[in-house]
Amino acid sequence: MRDRNSFNKVILVGNLVKKPEIRHIPSGRAVARFQVATNEQIYNRETRQATDRTEYHRIVAWGPLAEFCDRFLETGRQVMVEGRLRWRSWEDRDGNRRNSTEVEAVNIVLLGKRVPPQAEAQVEAGAVEDFPEISEPATEEFPEETPSTEGDDEIPF
Repeated sequence: MRDRNSFNKVILVGNLVKKPEIRHIPSGRAVARFQVATNEQIYNRETRQATDRTEYHRIVAWGPLAEFCDRFLETGRQVMVEGRLRWRSWEDRDGNRRNSTEVEAVNIVLLGKRVPPQAEAQVEAGAVEDFPEISEPATEEFPEETPSTEGDDEIPF
């Protein structure tokens, strides 16, 4: 019987360390692997100084979400990742036992401003903290949907 009092949910808001690695397993299903960096400030009362601490989180996304990652995630982009914490164990090529903890993404939301291509090198070097907003419109167009008027006469509001 399943324990209904347990809950496994992770929500991270951070910046993409580098563009996701996309692979396809033998069945053809896509899998994306990437890292999200989160920052926090730690205040030391004795020295009265704040220091920054960065944590790196491994993320894995499957199927259509992996294809989304490949298409839209860029280095330095701020994202919110919702998912489950997963622990896995495997044997490497040398026969050593390896363990890994990662977040299996269920939902990814793009946040913040777009990163201009010329700033990607600066982001990787850690030189950019806030990205300038791009004034050009997105290049991708979505088809217009025409709302259906069929049956609208019966709606009471």
